Amino acid sequence: MEEFDAIIVGSGLAGLTAALELSENGKSVIVLEKHRVIGGRTASWDENGMLVESGFHRHIGYYEALPKILKKAGVDVDDIVQWEEQIDIRIKGSKDKATFGISPIYGPIDTLKGAFGNNDILTLEDKLSLAAFFTNGFLEYTKNPDKLDEYSVRQFADKYNLSENALHYVVIPLSAGVFFLPPERYSAKVFFGLFLPGIPRFYKLRIGGYLGGMTEILAKPLAKQIIKNKGTVRTDTKVTELIMNQGKVGGVKLEGGSEIMAKHVVVAANLGGAQKILKRHFETDKSFENIFALPTMPAVTIQMEFKKPILPVDRTTFGPLTSLASFAEQSRSTFRHVPGRLSIILTPPEKFLDMKDEDILKHVQKDAKELGLDLETELTDYRIVSHPEDFHSLEPNNDHLRPEQKTSIHGLLLAGDYTRQPFFATMEGAVISGMNAAKLILDEKEP
Repeated sequence: MEEFDAIIVGSGLAGLTAALELSENGKSVIVLEKHRVIGGRTASWDENGMLVESGFHRHIGYYEALPKILKKAGVDVDDIVQWEEQIDIRIKGSKDKATFGISPIYGPIDTLKGAFGNNDILTLEDKLSLAAFFTNGFLEYTKNPDKLDEYSVRQFADKYNLSENALHYVVIPLSAGVFFLPPERYSAKVFFGLFLPGIPRFYKLRIGGYLGGMTEILAKPLAKQIIKNKGTVRTDTKVTELIMNQGKVGGVKLEGGSEIMAKHVVVAANLGGAQKILKRHFETDKSFENIFALPTMPAVTIQMEFKKPILPVDRTTFGPLTSLASFAEQSRSTFRHVPGRLSIILTPPEKFLDMKDEDILKHVQKDAKELGLDLETELTDYRIVSHPEDFHSLEPNNDHLRPEQKTSIHGLLLAGDYTRQPFFATMEGAVISGMNAAKLILDEKEP
């Protein structure tokens, strides 16, 4: 029977971070991943002859924990991302678009042009209403963030008289475009909490598109370093339940019946996966009530290949008032092996979970025409990637349910961006949670 200091269930950024931190400090660790590829929500793979990724990912310049953990694996963020200083917002019903600079230090002219330009889309009145909306949002977040979770973004916009144009062409892209929820269903606490960390680090603000598949450039270097530290990473290995001994965790049982023992188990699966494992033992345990009550949220993307690039540059683009929440041409960045490539986050995701792939394609192509895009003529292939319970719900009145990394069970810890830490459903949050879980183990005094 195998035995380790720690078992990590799940090979997303949270699990790999925890394993790297522990193995770096001399702990024997094993990472168990039920899928054939590592990376979790930051994974990429071959889907019946087409390279796909688990979603449409962007690196935010003010992240600190993610670059730190990658550096331990010998990866410099500047070597794996293509930085963007601008974003585009396509206008429904026309071929026009608005371009906004998002990097006040690296692209100051573009930032000023975006703020003081685009007057055919946003009037001075619209811009002033945006200023009031964001100022009050950040102020209320610093005073009482939990109170903000009682509001949807739409309700908060109404409270401060945000104009409809500002809502449609700025706030919807930053809500539905980032986490595919319309403003009526998006927590104001999450909305402002997502952007607030960027204020003290405004000089680092920009967006990076990854220069390769997520498994290749993020997960594999971390796994390689774990193995170099004498840790183990195992795929196609599904954990079915925990092994409990006198109220303490003692290891895990695998599909097929085999067991692996350990002093500590870090459940670093996504929320839905974690709930399934934990419910087998703690469904009636009051200390786990919050995690079981925290709803999950799906994500759906369509990934399309073309005979030529659909957009002139690889840049984050938003399609407010359509099902195309956000998307980008990726043939010059992530998927350089094909002449044209789009990855599109769809909103609202629930609408597409039970639709046939061909019906989703037709729906997206129809909406794309509203944005002045032809996604039919040059199309060569496509795939739908659906995750029914990929995220914790970012709707109002749920944030208080997020659990800590430490549980009431000796030896059992949680890691994942759904756990309580300063970031919301992001790669940065996942890494921080993994660091926190590892620290709890490392700080534990020997009996």
